[in-house]
Amino acid sequence: MTAFTRRAWLAQAAGLACAPQALAQLPARAEDAHKAFLSELERRTFDWFWDIAHPVTGLTPDRWPSPSFCSVAAVGFALSSYVIGSQRGYITRTQARDRTRKVLNFLAGLPQGAQRRGVAGHKGFFYHFLDMETGHRFAQCELSTVDTALLLMGALHSQAYFDGTSPPEMQIRRQVQFLVERVDWTWAQVRGDAISHGWLPESGHLAYDWRGYNEAMMVYLLALGSPTHPVGPGAWAAWTSTYDRSWKTVYGQQHLHFAPLFGHQFNHSWIDYRGLKDAELLRLDPTGKLDYFENSRRATYAQQAYARANPEGWAGYDGTVFGVTASDGPADVTREFGGRPRRFISYAGRGLAEHDDGTLAPYGAGSSLPFAPEIVIPALVAIRERHPHTWGRYGFFDAFNPSFTFTDVKLQHGRIEPGKGWVDTDYLGIDQGPLLMALANHQGELVWKLMREHPMLRAGLHRAGFHGGWLE
Repeated sequence: MTAFTRRAWLAQAAGLACAPQALAQLPARAEDAHKAFLSELERRTFDWFWDIAHPVTGLTPDRWPSPSFCSVAAVGFALSSYVIGSQRGYITRTQARDRTRKVLNFLAGLPQGAQRRGVAGHKGFFYHFLDMETGHRFAQCELSTVDTALLLMGALHSQAYFDGTSPPEMQIRRQVQFLVERVDWTWAQVRGDAISHGWLPESGHLAYDWRGYNEAMMVYLLALGSPTHPVGPGAWAAWTSTYDRSWKTVYGQQHLHFAPLFGHQFNHSWIDYRGLKDAELLRLDPTGKLDYFENSRRATYAQQAYARANPEGWAGYDGTVFGVTASDGPADVTREFGGRPRRFISYAGRGLAEHDDGTLAPYGAGSSLPFAPEIVIPALVAIRERHPHTWGRYGFFDAFNPSFTFTDVKLQHGRIEPGKGWVDTDYLGIDQGPLLMALANHQGELVWKLMREHPMLRAGLHRAGFHGGWLE
């Protein structure tokens, strides 16, 4: 039975209501259907990373099938996807090894320097976007500390998995170590202990620093754990210095709030925060019940409550379907919906009451799978059943908007599905990645188990003041 015969067998079960045996089997059958669905979604999402990488450089595009440059962060997720694919048996260990080695060798061989052209990065950091053919800086994009961190997390995952004594696996570990040791985190500290968002060769360091709470926690953990250029302990205090502003009760959930869901998900792709505490969490919640995993669980429930309340009156929102996060959108245009003008957006960091234009991202709900499977699985199943046009060769497309039905607008991406509204036709690497890793961690903790043992990650957590859980 496939994952999507669920409605048929539910109807059949309802017709056998007089048969206690049939009723007793119904929950198990539903669970089996959900497992089949999640397994199919995981395989399709993995296939995206495996199929669309550049055949020569191994780089991963920012999006597909639209023509695109490489996203350095997407390469980090791709490196982890190859490990997951090998563990699941989608590909062999040798296939995963060879693809990983190709990518790492290419990245390690790219030139670095302060010039504006002809380099991939500077001081060990990479530019946000790279040319798919040359690996050099794309257009005028910034050198990005957080996107470099996402790349390095995937590389560390590869280093932990390929632990064999064969020359190719030893080479993988050496190349990862080279990339990690080259990054000069202290160079990115230009305003005290905080770490800058990035740098431009045309104008220098960007004007903003990473301060919590958002997706950049891994930046500080990597910087603290660096074996060659570690930042001092004051860096974690700089990161947590804005926690009081983020500590809120939102839709009944008291937590460190960040409006888009991805900010509660990206770090957890590689790090199992269950039971881990730092001083700031204990200050905010002296009961000790809160850890960062629980914080993300509460954020997921707040999202569900927001969708149920649906304060803006968008189509498709309810207590089952949710997922407002950074994603593609239909267009940058104002149109009337629900009796008043509404501003719709193309790509945006959507969140609770922030840039919410009725666009939902399946990965937004799905990447919270480890935190709250009891509400995430029904959300994914409902999206698949109610909005079948969101499903394609590689699983869910990036986003959809049932409220945007306007056919007189030039769309940035996607198409208008008659009677259903706008749906994207692209897959985005930084959205496919956390979804795949959430599926892998939910079904076997595949990523977390390896990363718990990585000495650089453990060093970063210890230096940030974390204790408890598996760190003990």
